[in-house]
Amino acid sequence: MAIEESPVLFPKWMNAVPTVAAMAAAGGAVTTVGAVWYYFTPKFWEVGYMPEQPGAGFNHQIHAGQLGIDCRYCHTHVEKSPEANIPSVATCYGCHAENHLNSALPAEQKVQFVRDAYHEDRSIEWRRIHKLPDYVRNFPHHVHIKAGVSCYSCHGQILGMPVVFQSQPLSMGWCLACHADPEPHLVPPEKVTQLVWVEQEMNTRRRGGSTVDTATLLEAIHRAPPDECGACHH
Repeated sequence: MAIEESPVLFPKWMNAVPTVAAMAAAGGAVTTVGAVWYYFTPKFWEVGYMPEQPGAGFNHQIHAGQLGIDCRYCHTHVEKSPEANIPSVATCYGCHAENHLNSALPAEQKVQFVRDAYHEDRSIEWRRIHKLPDYVRNFPHHVHIKAGVSCYSCHGQILGMPVVFQSQPLSMGWCLACHADPEPHLVPPEKVTQLVWVEQEMNTRRRGGSTVDTATLLEAIHRAPPDECGACHH
């Protein structure tokens, strides 16, 4: 009497399905982690941030670059305060008041919003560009300036920006990398706002040279740390 064989419910190739599925899941997980690691970061999302500003905006390329206005003329508190203050309307009006410059110039016509704000006794609602994460209480500008960290290191070559944009990620990892090895980023404190000189110096360092004894600058910080410990430690 012949024995009937039971029908095969699944072909043999189905045995490989769990292995293939596990490999696909592992590959998907690695891809997801890699994508998040690369794309979900300040370096990807925030570098290049350039919001539209009120009126004609403020052209740093003209004011700081062509006219040579020092950063501290507008950001008056940067050497003595954690905040690099936004200049008041009165500071802008000091140059752009009626009859101070040729009002027929197209550039002067574009800044009528400055004169209007001054006469109406109201501030200009500039949009903030550089904003640290919420877990950072503040960034002590005065401490970094006195230590010899140039505006260039964090803000890039402002002198060439018609419209300012964020040039660095300003993330915790980015800050820690500098604090772990600050020497390459230090310049003489009297040079911190001379951004053309600083850019040339940084380019020289990338090529393996330097015109500054940065080890001496770092040792000076070690010998005379900032007086205000509360600037960094709360």
